[in-house]
Amino acid sequence: MIELSRSLGGCPTYRRDHRKADGRMLHLYGREPHDLPSQRESDDEIAQGGEIRFHPLRGEWNVYAAHRQNRTFKPSAADDPLAPTRPNGPETEIPFEDFELAIFENKFAAFHPGAGKAERLPGLEIGPAKGACDVVVYGPEPSGSLHTIGQDRRQVLLAALIDRYEMLFASGCNYVLPFENRGDVVGVTLHHPHGQIYGFERIPQVQQRAIDAFAGGFDLAGEIDAALPEYGLGDVGGTAAFVPRFARFPYEVWIAPRARREGPWDCTDAELDGLAYWLGEVTRRYDKLFDQPAATMMAFHAAPNPNLDAGSAGYHFTVQFYPLLRAPGRTKYLASVEQHTGTFTVDVMPESAVALLRDLADD
Repeated sequence: MIELSRSLGGCPTYRRDHRKADGRMLHLYGREPHDLPSQRESDDEIAQGGEIRFHPLRGEWNVYAAHRQNRTFKPSAADDPLAPTRPNGPETEIPFEDFELAIFENKFAAFHPGAGKAERLPGLEIGPAKGACDVVVYGPEPSGSLHTIGQDRRQVLLAALIDRYEMLFASGCNYVLPFENRGDVVGVTLHHPHGQIYGFERIPQVQQRAIDAFAGGFDLAGEIDAALPEYGLGDVGGTAAFVPRFARFPYEVWIAPRARREGPWDCTDAELDGLAYWLGEVTRRYDKLFDQPAATMMAFHAAPNPNLDAGSAGYHFTVQFYPLLRAPGRTKYLASVEQHTGTFTVDVMPESAVALLRDLADD
């Protein structure tokens, strides 16, 4: 049992490490030390990642993982693989009767630290898809959201993510991306509330562009100051939520500390408390705006591995929410122009979006 060096909310956070029967690691996080005995679990052989291929016209590396084609797809509630393993119940990914928050290595990982050599093809740059893929289970409850799990569980989540950043950087990942896909429109195949973490050996192209922009002098703190209060939803503990003036998605929202921080590990406790609050509050407002559990893509955008020689100069950490709805019942599809050129057509002006989102604040 390990007590994390970074705890939020005035209470410690503990981590228990468990090696699953199939060799994957499971980490249990919570306010209380976890000491329940493990239940039965499968020892099936696990695929160890795929391969990456370089796209010469787009300048990007894409991952190919054929084994993911057979991943679990919308199981029944009785066969929820992210639920606790109950006595006389089906085996799940978490072989304990109860837990607070769990992170484990994905059974259908695109990236894996043990990825082997890729087959060579003439004229193509190909390599092993080395890295890491984690599943982050917010709790044992089969339904809910970042809003409904509450502030304390969100604080545990942030402490756990900071811990995983440190471990994945130490293991050789050069970029770490915690994220959440939510809603059928986004392609979610498991409805149990959860997120994921990808650890990349190579920094993705989009993130490299941001690294270059910050190194070139882009001042996000200045942009936030210029945008507030007109484009802001509020400031809690020095962490602001706002609609970017250059948003690409209707109702896009960013969360960021007002002062420049490289990642959540670099934030003050007050800033992280504010971040925890906004993760829940932005989710709540989206659900109210669209009158349904809102389909969103959310990700943490932080600096790359601090051990790299370059990459952190001027970097400013953000959490970015991209809704996949442009109105109740109306999906924002990424169609031909967006996919082929990267040029987005935005149907809702940022000025209108922030006004509607601001009106959804609790009285």
